[in-house]
Amino acid sequence: MGALYLALAAAWLSLSACSARTAATEGTDPGPAPAPQPDSPAAQAAPQPATAAQATHQHGHGPTLPATAGPGYTEADVRFMQDMIGHHEQAITMARMALTHGAGEEVRRLAQKIDVSQRDEIAMMENWLKERGQVVPDPEYRRTKHMPGMLTPEQMAELDAARGAEFDRLFLKYMIQHHGGALEMVAQLFASPGAGQDPDVFRFATDVDADQRAEIALMHALLDRLAAGERRPDP
Repeated sequence: MGALYLALAAAWLSLSACSARTAATEGTDPGPAPAPQPDSPAAQAAPQPATAAQATHQHGHGPTLPATAGPGYTEADVRFMQDMIGHHEQAITMARMALTHGAGEEVRRLAQKIDVSQRDEIAMMENWLKERGQVVPDPEYRRTKHMPGMLTPEQMAELDAARGAEFDRLFLKYMIQHHGGALEMVAQLFASPGAGQDPDVFRFATDVDADQRAEIALMHALLDRLAAGERRPDP
């Protein structure tokens, strides 16, 4: 009886070893691996989800330029300056139409202010990028990158085809849209961790926010006057 028991036990152990080898050979799933601890090297090396600011650039319209952080400024600061250059250039193109499209006196005066101030700001942004060894957007990037609030080619063509009071109406409507996009870009900048702390970036971004909010209020007032049939005559 004892010999029979020992024989059965030996057979059972042999079958168990055989099953283990078969499972290893056939790639049997041993079950889920334990999750890495938050401070472990595996957890730190795992891909992290993109922030909201990063997602905006990853899924934006058009190309994205190289940008790196440096002493006192972040990648978001660099991208803000790069993208605002193209944003400003479209506003300048719109503003210069006022001289050739029969704009009223008040719209021409506003357009001239936008032209002068935003050209100066473009020069400042280009210098800021150059001083930090960052890429300055070329003309193609400035034309093809679509930032918040920018007019579509169809809207630009509509504005270009308008004259007189109709030009004033469309100019004000579309420049309000354009300025609103600039305010959105400023908000995205300050929502990005650590961004907007460089003194030049902070001063410029807060100036954009204040100036363009004031101009939006003015443009709404001019639109109301146009809707009421009022338009200051040419001098």
